[in-house]
Amino acid sequence: MPQFAAITRDGLIELVTTRILELPGRLAIAIDGADAAGPIPLADHIATTLRATGRAADVVSLHDYVRPASLRMEFGRDDELSYRTAWFDYEALRREVVDALHDTARWLPALWDEHADRSARATIRPAGPDAVVLIAGPMLLGRTLPLDLTLHLDMSEPALRRNTPPDHQWTIPALLRHNHENPDTPTFFVRWDHPRRPALRTDAPR
Repeated sequence: MPQFAAITRDGLIELVTTRILELPGRLAIAIDGADAAGPIPLADHIATTLRATGRAADVVSLHDYVRPASLRMEFGRDDELSYRTAWFDYEALRREVVDALHDTARWLPALWDEHADRSARATIRPAGPDAVVLIAGPMLLGRTLPLDLTLHLDMSEPALRRNTPPDHQWTIPALLRHNHENPDTPTFFVRWDHPRRPALRTDAPR
């Protein structure tokens, strides 16, 4: 039976930040969670905390690595399988962010403008020897990304339904199925049904 302990949001940020600071070199970190979980604001808070210690940190939104609409919506705007397998360009994310950060110390903050449906025209950024890039978004685990640390914000189906806008409720089966089938064990697994009262899994490997 999994074991959990209550933790505050600030406590979680401190815990993750401390662990990151223990790791040397350039790091690619995943803040994995459905949009309803707010992974991007949490990643922003962690990045801000890291910068306050003197460590360079940036955030990449997975929504800046979507595929063109012609591919995302080839089978309709609310196709569950497409959302799991064709909506986000995980291969490009690995090539342009994770591998590039580790191998060339240069990375691309955005690839595709989701709303304008065109190239984001972002500028490649250099990375210092201890730079941290936090990648935030849904279904990041289980994608064979060579990540240095992972945090999963886990939400139950009722919580997802409460917090997902009506026009995005169709994504919930895809999120639940991916989480069920995903073989990866995150560094930190957090129950996030109530973000003001999260619970950290304490028996998972760190």
